Amino acid sequence: MKMKQPACAAMLGASAIALISALTIPSAPAVAAAAQIRIDADDIGGTVTGANGPEAGVWVIAETRDLPTKYVKIVVTDDAGRYVIPDLPKATYDIWVRGYGLVDSPKVKSQPGKMLDLKAVPAPSRAAAAAYYPGIYWYSMLHIPDVKLFPGTGPQGNGMPITLKDQGQWLRYAKTDGCIHCHQLGDLATRTIPAQLGHFNTGAEAWERRIQSGQAGRGMVDAIGLFDTGRQLQLLGDWTDRVAKGDLPKSDPARPSGIERNIVVTEWDWNTPTAYVHDGISTDKRNPHVNANGLIYGSTEASTEYLPWVDPVHNKSGVLKTTYRDANTPTTKTDPSLAPSPYWGDEPIWDTHTNVHNPMFDEKGRLWLTARIRANNTQPAFCKAGSNHPSAKAYPKNTSNRQTEVFDPKTGKITMIDLCFNTHHLNFDDNDVLWFSAGGPYDVIGWLDVKKWDATHDDAASQGWSPFVIDTNGNGKRDDGWTGINQPLDPAKDKQIMGAPYGINTAPDGSVYGSILGFPGGVIRFDPKTQLSEYYEVPYKNPKNPMSGFSPRGMGISSDGVVWLALASGHAASFDRRLCKGPLNGPRAADAQNVCPEGWKLYPLPGPAFENLPAGTIGGTAEAPYAMWVDQQDTLGFGKNTPIATASQSDALEALVNGKWIVMRVPYPMSYYAKGMDGRIDDASASWKGRGLFSTYSERAPTHIEGGKGQTSKVVHFQIRPNPLAS
Repeated sequence: MKMKQPACAAMLGASAIALISALTIPSAPAVAAAAQIRIDADDIGGTVTGANGPEAGVWVIAETRDLPTKYVKIVVTDDAGRYVIPDLPKATYDIWVRGYGLVDSPKVKSQPGKMLDLKAVPAPSRAAAAAYYPGIYWYSMLHIPDVKLFPGTGPQGNGMPITLKDQGQWLRYAKTDGCIHCHQLGDLATRTIPAQLGHFNTGAEAWERRIQSGQAGRGMVDAIGLFDTGRQLQLLGDWTDRVAKGDLPKSDPARPSGIERNIVVTEWDWNTPTAYVHDGISTDKRNPHVNANGLIYGSTEASTEYLPWVDPVHNKSGVLKTTYRDANTPTTKTDPSLAPSPYWGDEPIWDTHTNVHNPMFDEKGRLWLTARIRANNTQPAFCKAGSNHPSAKAYPKNTSNRQTEVFDPKTGKITMIDLCFNTHHLNFDDNDVLWFSAGGPYDVIGWLDVKKWDATHDDAASQGWSPFVIDTNGNGKRDDGWTGINQPLDPAKDKQIMGAPYGINTAPDGSVYGSILGFPGGVIRFDPKTQLSEYYEVPYKNPKNPMSGFSPRGMGISSDGVVWLALASGHAASFDRRLCKGPLNGPRAADAQNVCPEGWKLYPLPGPAFENLPAGTIGGTAEAPYAMWVDQQDTLGFGKNTPIATASQSDALEALVNGKWIVMRVPYPMSYYAKGMDGRIDDASASWKGRGLFSTYSERAPTHIEGGKGQTSKVVHFQIRPNPLAS
């Protein structure tokens, strides 16, 4: 099936028959520029020129299917329009030019060791140019309800749900914690309506049908239920109706400049067209030399229990089958579909028992996974009341939705480990203790002592868990008899809160930090020694901190313990506990809004704002970052402790370097969307060639990727060379 293409998108194909030849006789200045380009036998280099001379800051793309898996490498031209695509495997490549203000040039066949000059093709109209813009430029056209409609007063008032007390809550769901935590919005697939859905009188009707499609339908319907459903359907319908009529974004993206032109992007296809990837891993995040040149693995969440891998040295891909223990373990294949998919019809394309969410390497090169190995209600007796397990004595657990397993590449064996608590993301501390987040509202944090498990293979003795308890009586220890989650504060007792980190990281002092979803959300700190917690709320309209943001998702941490979070308000946020001025325990510790507001700093991410919001509106940028990662060991080349955000709407990762955002755009295929990343050093002696950052191209709908049905997820490698011509 093919989606109906709007006129502006059809020009993507029209560019291939442009009358201007891609391979031209270079002018005298171009000949001089080419003389300065040096290539090796595995490089392709040349000059890109346009109607007005050299084309600076445009991408040159090389793609081949000659290798075991599809391979793409992308570079940016320098000020003189020159380029070098370095270190290409032996193959025949399609080479073409893509850039803002252009349409794709015709593809030209070439091989490594060749010089190839290219002619850029100017866009014949702004509509043709805008077809290449990242989704954020189109999504910024969506109208947001006026601030006067908040707080919601229900059907007898303004129609808004009473739960929506602030425009920021609407923005939270319109961005990171709504549709965009699964896929980009504003790309071609989402700003148009597939013809296969049928005929509708209004855009709102089309959207009502669209969100019921396939096995993800229930989740999409639940997500729109967080809004005033009718109003949001109308707004989405109005948006796509205006796009269909030819309305265009009000702003245009800038071409890469400065160090952004030094970026080299390499892509490998993996997985299948029906499965998606949540995220991936290439190394031990504590030591980027682990698994040098080794396989990269992905986690496939609800789509399949066959995990994809890529061999970046030999350009191969394959799968690893995960396993489960209990025959009654549920499978996503039986998840109900509310309506047929416009791509797959009634076919249940998702089928997994293990539902693997997150992978992590240890120092031995083993792969650890959060995976479902049994049914939720088949909890071991040692987890429950009456057990002698220390954690069960303090706080018994009757169910757990996902456990863990470990794959040893040396033996090819997967071992399942039963856990008493929910698992979602996982992270090692410096003592080889594996810490788990739950991914949403939950009452405990859990851990596995891997050293003890390696020595004993005793699941029960190697694990523990703890409720989140604040030291509100101020005596420095966790006392028995704390007040429960729904009980009022008693200054004489400690206070239990609902913690449940989404992202999770360990700090140099041994404490564990997690991002807390919600509005405005925050960050929680757990001290393994005292088993006490601290909770710090993101400053939102807080008079003690003029910066205002909301709703974290993924997070990272620096080597000096500064926590970095991705916020739905369109910010990266840092929280530094060392900046706290007041006491962190006692009765005031339960007042999260006023506990260390001075510890927060917010950094607005690049990108256009929603067009109908006044300048300076909280959360006005249409960016919706999913995750943050901190490059503690300078694996990419921007310096140690560089925070990097997934710019989910912008086809990019964005690095904060000396207070300025560096945009690392992936221009092809469009709709790049990452949920995580890590840096690896394959050869410390090879300068920039021996290091880089790996991410996955991981939205839930591979059919949304440029090219449509048949596309698969990808591994993406970012490298920073010293200049655009380095080979």
